[in-house]
Amino acid sequence: MSDRELPRRRVPAPARSARPGAARRPGPGARPARRPAPGRPTGPKVIRLGSPRPRLRMVSLALALVLIAFVVRLLQVQAVDAREYAAKAEQNRYVGRTLAAERGEITDRNGVELATSVDAYDITADPSMFTPKSTKLGDAPEQAAALLAPILGQEAESIAEKLKTPDTRYTLLAHRRTPQVWTQIKDLKSTLAAKSETDPDTVNVLAGVLAVPASKRVYPNGGLAAGLLGWVSADGKGGGGLEQQLNGELAGQDGEIRYAQSGGRQVPTADSTEKPAVPGADVELTIDRDIQWAAQNAITEQVKKSKADRGYVIVQDTRTGQILAMANSPGFDPNDLTRANPDALGNAALQDAYEPGSTAKVMSMAAVLEENVATPATHVVVPNRLHRGDRLFKDDIDHPTWYLTLNGVLAKSSNIGTILATGQLGKTQAQSNQVLYSYLRKFGLGSYTGLGFPGETKGILAPPDQWSTSQQFTIPFGQGVSLNALQAASVYSTIANGGVRVEPTLIRGTKGADGRFTPAAEPKKTRVVSAKTAKTLARMLESVVDDEEGTGTKARIPGYRVAGKTGTANRVDPATGRYHGYTSSFAGFAPADSPRITVYCAIQNATTGSYFGGQICGPIYKEVMEFALKTLQVPPTGAKAANLPVAFTP
Repeated sequence: MSDRELPRRRVPAPARSARPGAARRPGPGARPARRPAPGRPTGPKVIRLGSPRPRLRMVSLALALVLIAFVVRLLQVQAVDAREYAAKAEQNRYVGRTLAAERGEITDRNGVELATSVDAYDITADPSMFTPKSTKLGDAPEQAAALLAPILGQEAESIAEKLKTPDTRYTLLAHRRTPQVWTQIKDLKSTLAAKSETDPDTVNVLAGVLAVPASKRVYPNGGLAAGLLGWVSADGKGGGGLEQQLNGELAGQDGEIRYAQSGGRQVPTADSTEKPAVPGADVELTIDRDIQWAAQNAITEQVKKSKADRGYVIVQDTRTGQILAMANSPGFDPNDLTRANPDALGNAALQDAYEPGSTAKVMSMAAVLEENVATPATHVVVPNRLHRGDRLFKDDIDHPTWYLTLNGVLAKSSNIGTILATGQLGKTQAQSNQVLYSYLRKFGLGSYTGLGFPGETKGILAPPDQWSTSQQFTIPFGQGVSLNALQAASVYSTIANGGVRVEPTLIRGTKGADGRFTPAAEPKKTRVVSAKTAKTLARMLESVVDDEEGTGTKARIPGYRVAGKTGTANRVDPATGRYHGYTSSFAGFAPADSPRITVYCAIQNATTGSYFGGQICGPIYKEVMEFALKTLQVPPTGAKAANLPVAFTP
């Protein structure tokens, strides 16, 4: 047996020296000794954490889910809905604002402003800034309205309702207020803002009130020529008169600006696009402001004195057809329509249709002279009464049989004499009616004047085959036919202009944004009667004023030869459609032998004093004509009057 195969013997380890106090190991078969209880630790207690891996897994999973959600949303925004969101971003970032065009001025023939525009503000508000959430107040709209009402001149309840408008950030409180109004509001806002900084209980309830620059139409002369000029409505458009008729030229073209904004303010470094506004054209009228004032003052005084319904005066240049004045009474102030009488709005001189009465006799005489059926010296026996058709006709006064010339028939304004004269225009009454009708049409009756004025009437002139039995004999002296004041004036201007009718005009020209003046087109001219007939009529009309038996002696002007005609017509009451009261009128031109100016006056339903045209309109004619002659520096001709005979001895 080799050494490797020999069994190993365990050699006992040498005994270790016992430590002091150490327990002796028990021997074989001895009872194990009880282990002593462990002693209490003397150092800090160690807390062992659990494994972090589960928590890391949960956090990683949550982050992964969040990232996945962001990725999905990003894909939706950048890929799926990219265009929609880009459009919304563009819309929210860029805002547009209208650039209001400056409205053109209206001036008289000498460049004097009759209508112009000044700086103004539209007072607006953001209703979202008046909510309880924004102001911490339950009655912020009411408080703000109470402060704004006296400044804006509106009811507080109405303003409060606008400030409570839901689902909007814009509401208009007042249109086109003066800079002074906006200054008052700004000062009040500043006071409240300053107080709110020191007093926590104070809230600036006007913080949401804003202003947008605009312009306001003003009329420097108040009510002068108001019926002619019209007015501009709250939305900036012409609401009547020339403002309405010429709105396209006066208004111009609004522009637009589009810019980036942040916090309600324009970003100066960002791109912007702008389409500039094109100012409206300035319009120069044929009106002379001073003559307009004289005419308006004269008719206003007489309407008040006579306690009449209304009245009008037309002043026209006989050579050019240009209207130098068109006055109405009562009128209105276009600067404050809230105080205007609705019945006084408009231009009654063009919009009223009425029976002219005896001023229309000049057309009947023109037809008689032009048709060569009589001369100024032709004898006309005028009885006290004349039976025609189913009626008995008379003059305005009872008289014995008059022995008048044709000139005397016009001078004394005889209805009967006019019926007798026009009855000679044809072999039958029907033929006479047709001839007279043709002349009335050529003088402009039954047609518009050519001004194109809003609401203008063309009057009423029925065809002769529709004339009633009475109309056949009343139309020759101005009853049964109607016209407006400008038509009546144009008749006399036609006679004054040698028998040529020049279409009336109100516009001399326009001046565009480039400052270039463009004259108005030449008016249409029409030959109505011959120059010989017109000259003869002018001499006959002088007898109305100069002859002591004439009805127009109150229209005399020292130093000037005056041609004119009175009119006193039964008036149709527009409310009832029946005759009630009178239309009093006077028409004429001067100088009679070298005419320059036509003046026409009419007063409706004078109720105090005289109602005869020669008595209440003759003085107005004189006053206005004298002023116009001096203003235009028209000298007297120095020639003597014709003095045609009025009567004859049988």
